[in-house]
Amino acid sequence: MKIVIASDHGGFALKEKLKPYIQGELGHECLDYGCYREEACDYPDYAFLVAEAVANGLCDRGIMIDGAGIGSAIAANKIPGVRAAVCNEIYTARNSRAHNDANLMTMGSMVVGLGLAKEIVRVWLSTEFAGERHARRVEKIVGLERRLYS
Repeated sequence: MKIVIASDHGGFALKEKLKPYIQGELGHECLDYGCYREEACDYPDYAFLVAEAVANGLCDRGIMIDGAGIGSAIAANKIPGVRAAVCNEIYTARNSRAHNDANLMTMGSMVVGLGLAKEIVRVWLSTEFAGERHARRVEKIVGLERRLYS
């Protein structure tokens, strides 16, 4: 898969450690959309870049890291076609993919350490959408977007 990853300044260090893991151990292509240093910056700018790449089909899935993961999820979910989920633990990572077909995950660098972050990313990237009854629910979410943005 082609994965886009980005962070704000608070998530920069964790992003830098996750990129080689995603590429090396997990074997996915990983595109870094910033930020590129620890100087203060605004998470909505980078969440938008990740969301846009996913929504436009340039990347299969996106990962955005900020301090808590919440602000980036809120920003990313403003982009039609994006289903962003805050994944700061394993259950939510698996559930967001299996039940909600999330195509963008956010994570909080102040909430998770590197070991847990790697496992969350591994689970999220390897979990397939379960379909069936969940497909009907996801289609309702997509239908809301159509009503709001058409």
